[in-house]
Amino acid sequence: MRGPGDVGDDKGRVGQRDGGVLGPQPGAGGLGEDEALSAVAVRLGSTPMSVALAWLLRRSPNILLITGTSSVAHLRENAAGAYLSLSDEDLAELDKIGR
Repeated sequence: MRGPGDVGDDKGRVGQRDGGVLGPQPGAGGLGEDEALSAVAVRLGSTPMSVALAWLLRRSPNILLITGTSSVAHLRENAAGAYLSLSDEDLAELDKIGR
């Protein structure tokens, strides 16, 4: 059930307007450790986080990504996601995450 500060995505996942994130969180046994995400990252010679950001950008033209970073290296990794080209096969594989 959604609360007054909740927002949702087209997969029924819920996050908070005050900085919460939709879907599983990296480092919590979730998205960051997903085998499909890692496999796509290896194929593209990228990192799972860059692939995750590219995936979100590709899912909808009205998604605004607000990423946090604690280092210049993480900032570069996040920015790299904007330049990744995901194939339809990559997207199909990634879209299975969380189902």
